[in-house]
Amino acid sequence: MGGFLQALGQKLAERWLTLLVLPGALFLATATAASVLGQAHALDPHHLTARITHWAQAPTTATLGGQTVLLGAVFATAAAAGLAAQGLGTLVQATALAAGWRTWPHPLRRWAHARVTRRRARWSAAAHRYRDRLDSDARSLALGGSRADPAPRRAAHLAMQRIAAEEPDRPTWSGDRLHAVSVRLERDHHVDLPLLWPHLWLTLPETTRAEITTAEQSLTRAATLGGWALLYAPLCAWWWPAAPLAAALALTARSRIRGATDSYAQLLEAGARLHATDLAVQLGIDHTGPLDTALGDALTHQLRSLPLRPMQLPSRGGLS
Repeated sequence: MGGFLQALGQKLAERWLTLLVLPGALFLATATAASVLGQAHALDPHHLTARITHWAQAPTTATLGGQTVLLGAVFATAAAAGLAAQGLGTLVQATALAAGWRTWPHPLRRWAHARVTRRRARWSAAAHRYRDRLDSDARSLALGGSRADPAPRRAAHLAMQRIAAEEPDRPTWSGDRLHAVSVRLERDHHVDLPLLWPHLWLTLPETTRAEITTAEQSLTRAATLGGWALLYAPLCAWWWPAAPLAAALALTARSRIRGATDSYAQLLEAGARLHATDLAVQLGIDHTGPLDTALGDALTHQLRSLPLRPMQLPSRGGLS
């Protein structure tokens, strides 16, 4: 047990150092440079070196006790900055996925509604071009012509996918990518994914759950990178070199959020399609073969008809 606790403590210390302290220390260094240099001496390393040397020669930092206190303050402040970035990352993730945009405050809700409308118009036009290309290729093949070059068809499909995988319902690409999973399962198999998923999660194999959890953690880390971008942005008011750093973090976060969301959505859809039959066995539904509309209807009907009973807490004897 002692070895286990030691290994656990070492692992937690490593994660604390990697996720909070090191990025926070970089932020503190940037904030210090911003406060010392300002806009007037933005790229003057001699000015920064002279100020840091002056601080290092101060009596309070020359003693061991002063250095210990200073180091502890740096670690604590860096960790606090890391926690702030994680909190802002949660906000970034909620905004990127935009699952509850219809409940946002009125100005944001109006902006989101206008964006959804524009995305739907663009997607409808792209989908129309893609269907026209499919019809044209089908007519050419039916009239005895040679098989059409697939490149234009693929390009039209890619143009539609760049907007959204299905008809847009959210103001962001990442939000629509996750929403597309529910749309496809409902359309193809009559599966209500929000209703099905809590029950399905408990029946998934451990390896599948580990893969989905890893993808979800990747999405969280990408959103935290966006939180760091929000922390760096105010420094631009004092030090303009912070602007390209904040922009680079924001662009990287956007790219990683999209990639992580796409991987997460693929795993959610694959898990539902492959393991819904396992849940049917657990629920006593008689079905053979893969997931189809009949099984989807049966699962949805049975899960919706489950009685909602108040949770029974154990007695004091069970807690003792």
